[in-house]
Amino acid sequence: MHITELGVAGLRRAFQSGSLTSAELAEALIARTGAQAALNGYVAFDADALRAQARAADARIAAGEDLPLLGVPIALKDNIDATGLPCSAGTRALLGLHPPRDAELVQRLRDAGALIAGKANMHELAMGITTHNEVTGASRNPWNPERIPGGSSGGCGVVVAAGLVPAAIGTDTGGSVRVPAALCGLVGLRPTVGRVSGRGIAPISLTRDTAGPIARSVEDCVLLDSVLTGSTQPVVAASLQGVRLGLPGPGFWDDLEPGVRDVAQDAVERLRAAGAQFVEVPLPGLAGFNEAAGFPIALYEFVRDMGDYLRSAERGVDLASLVEAVGSPDVAAIVRPLVGSGAVPAAVYSQALQARRELQAVYAQAFAAHGVRALVFPTTPLTAAPIGHDETVRLNGRDCPTFPTFIRNTDPGSNAGIPGVTLPAGVAGGLPVGLGLDGPAHSDRGLLSLALAVEAVLPRLASAPWMR
Repeated sequence: MHITELGVAGLRRAFQSGSLTSAELAEALIARTGAQAALNGYVAFDADALRAQARAADARIAAGEDLPLLGVPIALKDNIDATGLPCSAGTRALLGLHPPRDAELVQRLRDAGALIAGKANMHELAMGITTHNEVTGASRNPWNPERIPGGSSGGCGVVVAAGLVPAAIGTDTGGSVRVPAALCGLVGLRPTVGRVSGRGIAPISLTRDTAGPIARSVEDCVLLDSVLTGSTQPVVAASLQGVRLGLPGPGFWDDLEPGVRDVAQDAVERLRAAGAQFVEVPLPGLAGFNEAAGFPIALYEFVRDMGDYLRSAERGVDLASLVEAVGSPDVAAIVRPLVGSGAVPAAVYSQALQARRELQAVYAQAFAAHGVRALVFPTTPLTAAPIGHDETVRLNGRDCPTFPTFIRNTDPGSNAGIPGVTLPAGVAGGLPVGLGLDGPAHSDRGLLSLALAVEAVLPRLASAPWMR
């Protein structure tokens, strides 16, 4: 295995044993980043700064320091503030502008010894699923550069899957960590809302947003979750013997691309063979509550929360100028009405919050009534679409709206604020398929324990073609 294919935990062990230095790793990653520039994973990358961070980390390791991420490079989605690098949220009004301070999660990463490798491309303002960004360019999937990497944290998926960095931190509002992880053959974690600080992150909705890691293994996500949240709760692989898992419905297992269905069903059979028990778990009213909650909350809070962020960001940009400069047509169609006659009324927002409470109750009652550890489903109903299919995508012979189709299975749990993990389950038509696990609110470490066990019985994916 080449050193650029090592994950976070593997690198930490290599540094501690002296078999690899952070400086050696940095040079290898810098070379790969140059070679794979056409994938457009990074929007900001400073090779000299990475070299300097790596040399400093090696000196600390030689002096006997032992920190969870000492010497390990981590990439950040370009809506997370980090001093020394611009933070544009993928939008023209903020291009090239530097934040005055680190986001809280970045400070946690630095305190744990991590190197900040660069800023990853994203769907403009995180409001989309393709990372086909008219301002910063389209990111390309390392499994097939003519395909999308997912979004909105698409650049994070690219830089990890292409071997440019061992892990990245993205943000997830409706699936924006798990969708790119699934489409790029990686592990992605969406924590319970509130576990990871959102201070210093350009928001959509503080009710729905959360940052989370994209990495090459569940072990890496466990380590990163510990750093991001401060959790010391141990995580060991759960026993699958007799564990109850739920197949949610309606909708989660319906209208799937045939290859996705085959891979996901094979995953279920592998888990059954390992001792897991599957039960059907109806989620009555879920689709209606989710629809009533999702976009009204996000669009109302975007105006409030992005306005607050811009005021604190001290970059001379207000909400009106930000919205006016939006370059991606799909994003402009969403945000421009919000600063005029299309603003979400307060009464509608209040009703949406009530619908969210109803949605949360549906999930809580389902977990309790059926005694399931997690709900299991295909992360996305189809594999990565061709770049440019921003409005519609073909699914089972029909043109379907791209955004809601890709987030169909991830959005309800996001709106409810519960934790979710996606794992690579196999390949269909040469493209990765993800298996999603949603757990009860605040069960994050237990969900990761289950994910470790699930990962062990799923087939191990080869590295992405552009990584070989």
